[in-house]
Amino acid sequence: MSSKLKVLQVIPKLGYGGAETGCFDIAHYLFENNCSSFLITNGGPLTKFINKKKVKYIRLPVNSKNPIIMLLNTILISVIVFFYNIDIIHARSRAPAWSCFLASKITRKKFVTTFHGTYNFKSKIKKFYNSVMLRSDLVIAGSNFIFSHIKENYKEYLNNSKKFLVIFRGINVDYFDASTTFTEDEDKLFKSWNLEVEKKTILLPGRVTEWKGHEMFIEAMNKINIQLGHKSFKAVILGSDQGRDLYKKKLIRLVEQYRMNDQIKFVDHCENMPLAYKISDLIVSTSIEPEAFGRIAVEAQSMEKPIIASNLGGSKETIVNNKTGILFNAGDSDDLSKKIIEFFNFDKSKIEQMGKEGRKNVSAKFNVEKMCFSTYSEYKKLIN
Repeated sequence: MSSKLKVLQVIPKLGYGGAETGCFDIAHYLFENNCSSFLITNGGPLTKFINKKKVKYIRLPVNSKNPIIMLLNTILISVIVFFYNIDIIHARSRAPAWSCFLASKITRKKFVTTFHGTYNFKSKIKKFYNSVMLRSDLVIAGSNFIFSHIKENYKEYLNNSKKFLVIFRGINVDYFDASTTFTEDEDKLFKSWNLEVEKKTILLPGRVTEWKGHEMFIEAMNKINIQLGHKSFKAVILGSDQGRDLYKKKLIRLVEQYRMNDQIKFVDHCENMPLAYKISDLIVSTSIEPEAFGRIAVEAQSMEKPIIASNLGGSKETIVNNKTGILFNAGDSDDLSKKIIEFFNFDKSKIEQMGKEGRKNVSAKFNVEKMCFSTYSEYKKLIN
């Protein structure tokens, strides 16, 4: 092995999700710490921001679950590992992990995986497919919740010869900083979303899919209207349906049924998320299934914005209840509406204090520098 550590990360696509942004951040961090950084993915919006001087980007169809393509990827990854003399192969999703696992056996290189989610396993075949994430020399869990999930459900694939630890996901606290936005941009976005100064703005970010709890959120908004009338808030559901047209139409019909067309706005995408947080009074995360980490809650806290989130999964780790945010009973629209109305009655000083505590919480535990340093340190230990 050369003195300069060479790391290859492999991920299906480089989008704006937590796994993808973490991969992107570590790829650049490695170069800045005298390592050679390589990244294989099949495109994605974040690829245009890769600094080609720092990261060697190679495009392969590693998003495919076709066994023939996966086998081809194995061969190509093995060739890349041999050609560049890679030391560590780090896979961040199941399909490419199988290709990486086989390539690590062929090349006799160290293999690392990050277990990002609670992959479903209703059959033994699916569980075996998921198990590739535990066949590495080092298994990284993105939260204590994921760590527990693995220990409870995949005992047969764990052994003492492999290292298994938690490295929390991190966000860029310099990017998610209330001081980074400009007043004119805030005003422009505020007007484009048809928001009103005299009404509270509630933001629900995240992709539009059933387990994110959008139906329950809309029901809670209707209950707030019943108690406070139609003039107390405006809400923005921010996120792509990613092709789930029928579900999106179902949500729109529900909004129409409750006569909240003028109160709830659907927005597919916002390139400047700090700006979206900045113009909002309250951020909510309404998942009815456990979040592996809960990036929304962390981003909101970093922006010094109050967050109300479901009391399950990663949110229970990232939010200090009633100090940096508020937890509500998952799936319970009555409890959510109650907690939001309580928030509406908070005085300004209490909201500001919660924001400051949230920012401190994220800076101490969930910043990107800490995540990158911890991962880099584990790479070095693995080689040494």
